[in-house]
Amino acid sequence: MKVVVLAGGISTERDVSIVSGTMVCKALRERGHRAVLLDVFIGREPEESEDAFPADYDLEADIAYIKSYNGRIEDLKKEKRDFFGPNVLKLCREADIVFLALHGENGENGKVQGAFDLFNIRYTGTGCLGSALSMDKGLSKTILQDGGVPVPGGIVLKKGECSTLLADYDMEFPVVVKPCCGGSSVGVFIVHDQTAYEDAVASAFAYEDEIVVEDYICGREFSVGVVEGKAYPVIEIAPVEGFYDYKNKYSAGAAVETCPAQLTEEQTRRMQAYAEEGSRLLMNEGYSRLDFLMDGEGNIFCLEANTLPGMTPTSLLPQEAKAAGIGFPELCELLIQCSLKKYEKSVE
Repeated sequence: MKVVVLAGGISTERDVSIVSGTMVCKALRERGHRAVLLDVFIGREPEESEDAFPADYDLEADIAYIKSYNGRIEDLKKEKRDFFGPNVLKLCREADIVFLALHGENGENGKVQGAFDLFNIRYTGTGCLGSALSMDKGLSKTILQDGGVPVPGGIVLKKGECSTLLADYDMEFPVVVKPCCGGSSVGVFIVHDQTAYEDAVASAFAYEDEIVVEDYICGREFSVGVVEGKAYPVIEIAPVEGFYDYKNKYSAGAAVETCPAQLTEEQTRRMQAYAEEGSRLLMNEGYSRLDFLMDGEGNIFCLEANTLPGMTPTSLLPQEAKAAGIGFPELCELLIQCSLKKYEKSVE
């Protein structure tokens, strides 16, 4: 198949996305696909008579080209250039499918998915609506809770319309403050007093105009991948220092990850059931990954759903797949095949 692996973009997770895209492109090439790596924002100017999906492909050259723009993204955004870079839509329409290796803003929030739906471009993962629901942590918490999946207690605050006193919301320290639609724990703060709370709220509002303040759950951290409605083995994440923030997620050795997690059979079944139901409630299609906390009393809380899980060397879904006997290239193939099924159904 001809595959565009779409990565990069303008979000705070651009660098991680490029690593995910690189890994996926290599894996799909190993599987015999004519995969190419493309930055959604930078695009590329094709040469005359160039084969867009060559049998012999210089991936390293495209990686270098994409990374050469890393220091210029903010300046390019100020120029108000189109989100879809030169020839991006053209190449994506020529592909048999687009493997979305985007993360964060305008990657997971449904906007790219909606545009691709309008252009009849086939892509991996969840559609426009499910992506938007899952990306909004305030809305997704409400949907999960109403559907019987436990979540931490909390509130959504709007910039310029909220109190600076936590007590006004009948909440007590410690709490977690985070942007509503962020990813990779960017802009997430655990605070224990009023001064730190006010600083965290101001910092979170620098990312977005809506933020979530929720009860801090002291306990163990887990994640569960769901592929075609079925949960993968549970993985436990134990950061060496602090919590599972951006640095600990993407730095080798910064966290101890155990898969399958050391849980009782009942705890494992319960968490996997919550993951499967959460994925269904949030209309996740094909595959996703849901994150959990478990307190000292064994209570499980769902934190969020990730509709485009990371595919880096330290990412969780590939580790869970490996524990299930599925290698990385095979996983990439599987994610394409399960994503194609929704298009087969639409033709019937």
